[in-house]
Amino acid sequence: MFKHPTQHDSPRARGFTLVEVLVSLVILSIGLLGVAKLMLFSSHANDSAYLRSQATALAYEILDNMRANKTEAIAHTYDTTFAAGPVAPGNLCEGLNVCTTSPQLALYDVYRWKQRLNATAGTGALPNGQGFVQTVLTAPQTAVTIKVQWDDSAAQSVFPLSGAAQQVVVLETLL
Repeated sequence: MFKHPTQHDSPRARGFTLVEVLVSLVILSIGLLGVAKLMLFSSHANDSAYLRSQATALAYEILDNMRANKTEAIAHTYDTTFAAGPVAPGNLCEGLNVCTTSPQLALYDVYRWKQRLNATAGTGALPNGQGFVQTVLTAPQTAVTIKVQWDDSAAQSVFPLSGAAQQVVVLETLL
């Protein structure tokens, strides 16, 4: 009876499958490291995009408050600087404490907005978030510039070519 030679019969072919498995494991591990790095980049980019959307929403929030209380916006009651922190007004306009005048409401709006900006203080949405509002009267309209800035160093450490760690959203409009 004639017997065909198989791999098991040849002494040189016995360890060949083990080498193939080791090479494929090395290639697979390099591929998985690439996927992990891609996931890391994606996560940081997603965090950065989330913070940018939060900053945009906060800029529109104070703009909506200004449009609802236009007389105080024109009177510069909503104007604030980056350095100014949240200053509690005399009346917090919460619960049973109702704001009875439009200046009280404007001061309360700025106070709550400044609180929502800074996540470092524990109540806000942005890391080291700060806000700036400037109203400029130009007849017959009123121009408003709103800037929201925050620390985006977590994403910028991964994408060093994309800019500075301080990111800014600027909203310019007419009341």
